Amino acid sequence: MDNTANRWRTIDIVIASVLGVAFGVIFWAWGLLWNGPADAIPLPGRAVLYGVWLVPAVLGALIIRKPGAAFFTLTFAALVSVALGSSWGWTLVVQGPLEAAAAELAFAVFGYRTYRLPVALLAATLAGLAASLYDVFIWYPGTAWGSFRLPYILITAVSSLVVAGLGSVALTRALAGTGVLDRFPAGRERPAV
Repeated sequence: MDNTANRWRTIDIVIASVLGVAFGVIFWAWGLLWNGPADAIPLPGRAVLYGVWLVPAVLGALIIRKPGAAFFTLTFAALVSVALGSSWGWTLVVQGPLEAAAAELAFAVFGYRTYRLPVALLAATLAGLAASLYDVFIWYPGTAWGSFRLPYILITAVSSLVVAGLGSVALTRALAGTGVLDRFPAGRERPAV
């Protein structure tokens, strides 16, 4: 692939940053839901909500289509949520980049040439697996594999696939349809992503 195609433009940095800030605010609010009303849903079932935290990695990559887009967007969103006072605090400085790197891996495996549905689903699922594995070892270390850890990992992976994978593809297509992404390949490839 041509190196100039991989160079980040100013607009790429701006859009990745705007997505990061927007999702950082969403993460902060989603944390209030996770620890508030959703707390009534026992874990591992509550993991069905998890995919929202992984959307910026997939969405950022689908829009920007440059190496590092998934990593930058999700990591920045995690840092913004930390700055806003996330209930998980500074642990997100580690967890966010781990999840982002897992999503980035899917796009890297395909040489940053394919940004279609199967790759988006793989990226979302890998991010979900990284997130849930981090959680079961860091946040839920004393839990049983059969009754908690495996269901938690599976539910998180499915939530990630549906919400972050399918959701990001749908959101990219919707944004492309408005013309707001015309300066990006995602906006010029209508209707495919």
